[in-house]
Amino acid sequence: MQRFLAALVVAALPGGAIAVTDADRLQIYHEFRAAFDNRHYQDALPLAQKLVAETEEQYGTADRSLVNPLSNLGTTQYRLHDYKNAEESFTRSVKIVESLGGGADRLLLRPLHGLGAAYYAAGEYEEASVALKRALDLSRNLDGLFNAGQMEILDPLIATWVMLERHDEAERQYEYSLRVAESAYGKSDARLMRPIDKYAHWLERMHRYPNARALYARNLMIAEQIGGPGSVLTITPLEGLARTYRLEYANRTEDEQRPPPDPFATTTDFDPSPANTQRLNTDGEKALIMALQANERAQPIDRLRRGTTLVELGDWYMTSGATPKAVMVYREAWKDLRQVGATGPLDAPRQLAYLPPLAAVVRSKLTDRDEPEEHYVEVSFTVTREGHVTDVAVAATDASESQQRSVVSAIKKSHYSPRIQEAEAVDTQGVKFRERLLSKPSRKSS
Repeated sequence: MQRFLAALVVAALPGGAIAVTDADRLQIYHEFRAAFDNRHYQDALPLAQKLVAETEEQYGTADRSLVNPLSNLGTTQYRLHDYKNAEESFTRSVKIVESLGGGADRLLLRPLHGLGAAYYAAGEYEEASVALKRALDLSRNLDGLFNAGQMEILDPLIATWVMLERHDEAERQYEYSLRVAESAYGKSDARLMRPIDKYAHWLERMHRYPNARALYARNLMIAEQIGGPGSVLTITPLEGLARTYRLEYANRTEDEQRPPPDPFATTTDFDPSPANTQRLNTDGEKALIMALQANERAQPIDRLRRGTTLVELGDWYMTSGATPKAVMVYREAWKDLRQVGATGPLDAPRQLAYLPPLAAVVRSKLTDRDEPEEHYVEVSFTVTREGHVTDVAVAATDASESQQRSVVSAIKKSHYSPRIQEAEAVDTQGVKFRERLLSKPSRKSS
């Protein structure tokens, strides 16, 4: 009798196919997860595609049972950097939920988050902001304003605001992320250090160095409470403290560089070289030495982390004008980083000190109300083994001659770390730098 019923079911299916069962799909899912969790994404992809196809066969092409399989497929495509197809998979998943009247359905969280991440990775920041903001609002509506689960949505949303240069919105969300973390974990939990560190890095980018330094100091206190003074947890905040001192010194404006007027001086010339300006705060150097000591106390020594700290220390000495000492530290850093195949930070010159022209986007006083025009100047130059900039030439531009001259002048005054090759500082030709500038709209004759 059972054989007869089985034969009857097979005969009733198109082409005599055997019906897909939940057990079949569950087996495929387990195989998919095994491959995905082991980061074998190429192997996981056909399994994810098969799971979608068999779910469609069992439940149809618009059933909510498809939402998670489509999200699994989209996530796999995302990990394979196939952002276009990932967008399509996540979009289809979102539309299925919406078509069933689920605009506030928890099932929407994952595909909205994935869609936003795919848009962001593809450089479609406006679209990313819409999807991620929607996911964030849904998370807060479902689980409360301070639920910890929203942190994984907040991070990419903040990154999107940063890329769109919506700095006010980015700052609000950075502050909110700290409140969420404090509410979820308390004010002395190690999990609080990550959002603090991210916020501090953003403040560095905005040239708000004292504010960033205060956050790094807070992280240092948390690290010492958890691991004790000199623990490996203190290394990152110590590096941050030192970096804010260095950047604050290196990126000060002309007025901040200029020493107080001397009524007895016989000349008004101003030399901005490190020897003739305010010195770096030595607390930064002390912080980096403490970070190195913390690394060396942890056995075995983490060569990557030690090399990274040494690069920071070399940058410190280079910025202070102690070039021979800086090069010596860079050599030691290169040797550590070579052991772990991570010499990238030393494989090319890096900009350490640069004051943009007044017309640069980051310094311009023009507002949206002025309807400014944006232009660019790309320059090419040589960075010497001492970190000096020479042979500056305009490589490409759509800016006026005066704007070109302002960028060339700024780059000539800038300072770089040298490229380190086989533990030696070397000259590097053909270094490129592009500056964005704003100007008032050009008047066109009627």
